[in-house]
Amino acid sequence: MPRRSRDIGIEATPPTKECNDEKCPWHGSLRIRGRMFEGTVIRRKEKGATVEWEYTHYVPKYERYERRRTRIYAYVPPCIAVQIGDKVRVAECRPISKTKRFVVIEVVKKVG
Repeated sequence: MPRRSRDIGIEATPPTKECNDEKCPWHGSLRIRGRMFEGTVIRRKEKGATVEWEYTHYVPKYERYERRRTRIYAYVPPCIAVQIGDKVRVAECRPISKTKRFVVIEVVKKVG
């Protein structure tokens, strides 16, 4: 009998592929909490990815805006196929490793 994905409490499309990973928010026991972001995957490793997004910051002295960027490291479950350049949604979770505190919950836009 195929295992269904559970409700993670966020409006996101569940993955079509299934996995047996305990750190997967859809098929495992990882809980989602806190902040959510959308960004672009700039680096991809076996079980993780670097996600980056840009924003503008106002500098009062010069009365202008400057572009800044934030990079985070996120865990990628095996049921979600992510490539470099994809736009993904990441959500905060418990610390998975020394630097990973986010998990990819869905791919918003595939590249190519």
